[in-house]
Amino acid sequence: MKRSDFQFDLPGGLIAQYPKERGKSKLFVLHRRSGKFEHRTFRDIIQYLKEGDCLVINDTRVIPARFRGFRESTGGKLELLLVEKISDKRWKVLISPGKKGRVGDIIILEDKFRCRVEKIEDKTYERIVRFEDDKALLKFGSIPLPPYIKRSPTKEDNSRYQTIYATKEGSVAAPTAGLHFDKKTLKEFKRQGIDIVSITLHVGPGTFRPVKEERIEDHVMESERYSVGEKAAKTINKAINRGGKIIAAGTTTLRVLETLVDENGKVKSGKGRTNLFIYPPYNFKVVNHLITNFHLPGSTLIMLISAFATRKMILKAYKTAISRDYKFYSYGDAMMIL
Repeated sequence: MKRSDFQFDLPGGLIAQYPKERGKSKLFVLHRRSGKFEHRTFRDIIQYLKEGDCLVINDTRVIPARFRGFRESTGGKLELLLVEKISDKRWKVLISPGKKGRVGDIIILEDKFRCRVEKIEDKTYERIVRFEDDKALLKFGSIPLPPYIKRSPTKEDNSRYQTIYATKEGSVAAPTAGLHFDKKTLKEFKRQGIDIVSITLHVGPGTFRPVKEERIEDHVMESERYSVGEKAAKTINKAINRGGKIIAAGTTTLRVLETLVDENGKVKSGKGRTNLFIYPPYNFKVVNHLITNFHLPGSTLIMLISAFATRKMILKAYKTAISRDYKFYSYGDAMMIL
C-alpha cells in the first residue's frame, strides 16, 4: 500500500492544544461489522463492555525529557530530548536543530549538566551522550509535549500529560488513549466485573516520525521497550478462555499484545523490544476492541487502525469526525473500535 492512501485534510483548528477534563472528551464509536457510527461521551465506554471482559492499559510514565542548552564551544542554543538511558551516565538523545551536537562537542543543559557527544546514529540521527553526572537530571527537565502542540508546557501538563495509572518511568510521549480515563470510570469497570491489567511499553520518539517511504512496507519502525508480567499474561489468558473480549487501551498496548501472542492465541509474559509495524492487511490474534485517539494523516498509527477496521471505514469515520468538530491528536477526543 502507499503512504498517500492514508492521507486526509485536517483543519488546523481541530488539533487540540489543551486537554479536556478526564472522562468528558467525545467518544466516536465505530462498529466494524456493521459500519455504524455512534457519538457519545468517554464515560459511556462502559456500556460497550461486559462482565468477563479484560481492559489492558499501558502504565508507562512520561519523563521530563526536554532540556534547553548550548554548545560550550560556540554558545549556540539548542534543545535536547532524552530518549533512553543506555548505561550509567550514558543516554540516547535527540538534539534540535539537528546539525548541532557533533561528536566530541560538550553541551551544557539548564546551566547545570555537562555532557559530551560520543556518537551519532546513522539512520535516526540520535546522539549517544555521556554526562559527567546525571543523578538529578530528571528534576530539571520539562514535559516533552508533542510538536503539534504549539505552546510551552504549563504546570498542568506535568500531571495532565500522564495517565492516572502511570507508574513506570521511561516514555518521551504519553500513551494518549489512556489520558481519558479517570478514577470514576476505572472503578465502574471493576464494579461491573471487567478485569484491568497493566502492561508496559515505553514510547519513543518514533511515534512522531513520519512515514517517508511511499511504499509503506519499506518503512522500519523504531524498537521500543516492553514488559508484561506473568500475572498480567495469566489474567488476559483467563479472559480469553472464558470468552471475554480483550480491549486494548491504545495502540501501544495493542502492539505489545500482538507481539507476545503465541500460535494458540494466548499472550506470553516477558521483557524485550518490539518494532512491530501493523498495516493492512493484518490478522489480529488477541485484541478484540481498541480505544484510541485520532491520528496524524499518513502516520503509522492511522495505518494500524486501518488494519483493525478497514482503510475505507476509517477514512469515512475521520471525515465524519472532522464534520462534527472532534479534536485530534494527544489532547484530542477518543475513538472506540468494536
